[in-house]
Amino acid sequence: MALSPGLFRNVHDRDYLGFWADQTLNARSVADFLDFKKPDVAKVAGVAPSSVRFDQKIPREVFERLEEIANICTLVAQFFEGDVAKTALWFRTRNPLLGDIAPRDMIRFGRYEKLRQFVLDALEENSQAGGTSDSTVARRTPGKTKRGAAAASNAR
Repeated sequence: MALSPGLFRNVHDRDYLGFWADQTLNARSVADFLDFKKPDVAKVAGVAPSSVRFDQKIPREVFERLEEIANICTLVAQFFEGDVAKTALWFRTRNPLLGDIAPRDMIRFGRYEKLRQFVLDALEENSQAGGTSDSTVARRTPGKTKRGAAAASNAR
C-alpha cells in the first residue's frame, strides 16, 4: 500500500536553518532565531523561567516544544527556498491573515498550534496549486479566512 506524500508534509525535507547540526537539535539556536529570551521559552514550554537551560540538562518540556517550533520554522524556510532572511522576516512581521499578529508572537502567546495549522494548510494549498514561493505562507482558502475582530480574537 502506497503512502500519501501528504502524510509526511508536516516535517521539513532539509535543515535550512541549521537547527539540527550533528543530527541533534540545537535548542538555543531556535530560541535565538525567534529572539526568545528565557522567560519567552519558559512560557511556551510551560516551565518556570529558572528551569530554562540549553545544555545537556535541558528540561524535556523545553526541548520538545523547541523541537516543534524548529520544525515549523524550517517548514517556512522550505517554502522560502532556504532564504533565512526572508524566513526570519516572515516570523517577525505582523500578518493580517493571522489576526494582524507576527507569527513569533503567536508562538510567544501560546498560539503555536494555531500557527502550525495555518502553516501546514498553506503549504498544502501551495502544493496542490503546484505553487512556488511567490504565494503567501498564511494564505487561506476564500471563505475560511476570518477577517477583522473575529480573526484577531481567534489568533490571540
